[in-house]
Amino acid sequence: MAYERLKRYLTLENLWMYIITLLIQSSNGEMYAYEIKKALRSEFGLRPATVTVYSVLYRMEREGLLKSRSAGSGLGRLSKRYYSVTDKGRDELKNAVDFLEEIGSKLKSG
Repeated sequence: MAYERLKRYLTLENLWMYIITLLIQSSNGEMYAYEIKKALRSEFGLRPATVTVYSVLYRMEREGLLKSRSAGSGLGRLSKRYYSVTDKGRDELKNAVDFLEEIGSKLKSG
């Protein structure tokens, strides 16, 4: 039970880390929300609800971790919003990974 709570907290509760990683690894450095949702599943085995992915993306953009652009509007077609990582987003991911490694090291030596 405790392990499952930890696992949930480090995955679904912290999707921002996974999203930044996906965007950094993508071939052109940007993806739209549905691509991100699919990649979360294929790359990490995560299955967040669509609304969760959108909520996290909007929050990340407000926090300055991501920037977006709209493209593809046309006849009867909605535009897609493409997301890419900002320098702040890269820095925050690095800080998060360093923190997790530090915690892991302390727990192993304890």
